[in-house]
Amino acid sequence: MNHYLEIFTLITGVLYVILEILQKNAMWVVGILTASAAVIVFWTSGLYASMGLNIYYVVVSVIGLITWMKDSHTTSGGIHLRPLTARTALWSAIVFVFGTLAFSALLRFLGDPASLLDSGVTVLSAIATLWLARSITQQWLLWILADIGSVILCITQQLPWMAALYALYVLSAVYGYYHWKTKGQYIQ
Repeated sequence: MNHYLEIFTLITGVLYVILEILQKNAMWVVGILTASAAVIVFWTSGLYASMGLNIYYVVVSVIGLITWMKDSHTTSGGIHLRPLTARTALWSAIVFVFGTLAFSALLRFLGDPASLLDSGVTVLSAIATLWLARSITQQWLLWILADIGSVILCITQQLPWMAALYALYVLSAVYGYYHWKTKGQYIQ
């Protein structure tokens, strides 16, 4: 069953990234489906931080959908962006360091086979998702790093379809960053 869920996650994950690059509100609905399937895959693989992260994705998808629907009314149909503030960057760095250390300790206790990488990817992805919900362009840079970490994590844990999904995410994040930088419109 995990094999089929991995394939489903790969297909819906690719659709999600396409909709993200184009900044379509439907992305958040597809994200709920993708994250729900990934929860099961990671749970059965014992990767509890990645499982928890996907539960978080479901919750943030609701928030993101509401925020993006509101923001789409304030722009003339283009990609709506908000600037990254120094305060947001600083707090994100602090959360990354301390969150990774705390999650890593917990995951080691729970028997996670790759606790440091799993926790680092999880915390970085959580931060990137918040930046995405706020339409901060630099979220793509965080995704590039997190997705590279996820490729490594999935390869080492013998999850080939999930590794393929995250490899596609890396390439998509590179393109997404370029697309948002060239097509985006800042809002207040």
